[in-house]
Amino acid sequence: MDELAAEFQAERAHLLAVAQRMLGSRSEAEDAVQETWLRCAAALGDPAARADIRDLRGWLTTTCSRICLDVLRSARVRREAYPGQWLPEPTVRELPTADGYAPDPAERAVRADQLGTALLVVLERLTPEQRVAFVLHDVFAVPFADVAEVLGTTPAAARQLASRGRRAVTAPDVPRHTADLAEQQKVLTAFVAAVESGELDRLVEVLAPDVVVIGDSGGHFPAARRPVVGAELAGRFLLGLFGQAARFRDSLAARPVLVDGGLGWQAELIYSDGRPMRMITWFAIHEGRITGLFNQLNPEKVSDLPALGPDAQWPPRW
Repeated sequence: MDELAAEFQAERAHLLAVAQRMLGSRSEAEDAVQETWLRCAAALGDPAARADIRDLRGWLTTTCSRICLDVLRSARVRREAYPGQWLPEPTVRELPTADGYAPDPAERAVRADQLGTALLVVLERLTPEQRVAFVLHDVFAVPFADVAEVLGTTPAAARQLASRGRRAVTAPDVPRHTADLAEQQKVLTAFVAAVESGELDRLVEVLAPDVVVIGDSGGHFPAARRPVVGAELAGRFLLGLFGQAARFRDSLAARPVLVDGGLGWQAELIYSDGRPMRMITWFAIHEGRITGLFNQLNPEKVSDLPALGPDAQWPPRW
């Protein structure tokens, strides 16, 4: 059992990546991976049973995918009743050193193919079966024969399901995010300066014509119930938000962070009654402009954030 546990641990990061892309929730993904281990221990604890499995990663991926499929099917009703917009739980990390902002063509290439926030939001439009087929085949290169086994269908049907997901994530209205950290720093510095100036024309220059702004409060705090789309509409909306933030400057602080590998900030506003509102804001950036702005306000999705620290300020500086 110790040997099996070590083999499973070696595959944990892969399984977590699979589950998080399918479910869009790190906590749900971690639960799915833990359930995968329980099934693995029950089914393969006997050495003879383990010896029959030549491809442990394939077996674990199939098992984890079936668990995720069940979660997606049961969550569909909950997601349809979700108050306002839904965003996945962001993964927040410390900023890199100054040298980490240097332009990196390899990083840009990886980011161009990354299944980021905007695409996870798009995948919410798909059926659970379409989502699982797309993630397994197009993201993790699982053969359609194996995808079909997960879904209980034929390879031809699995191919059709993945095709629907592919069309969704390559649609022209999906925000692109291809900028490396150096370009992100430049664009976001210009963005903060523009919103501080209060000049709509200056802000619109930083926003892509089809930029989309999405906020997820889970019904706990005020937030736009629908995405705000278009540079001028989004610009007016953002100037209003930052104008409100300026009135609470003494109660508001933020620090720059990495959010899902890109630049963003973690902020906290303390209301007069002492109640905190914590949030994570991050961006999609392509060809020098912001194509997407995402704001996570739902307390259930930001509960594990570390303390801001004494250097936090508003507005954030990179």
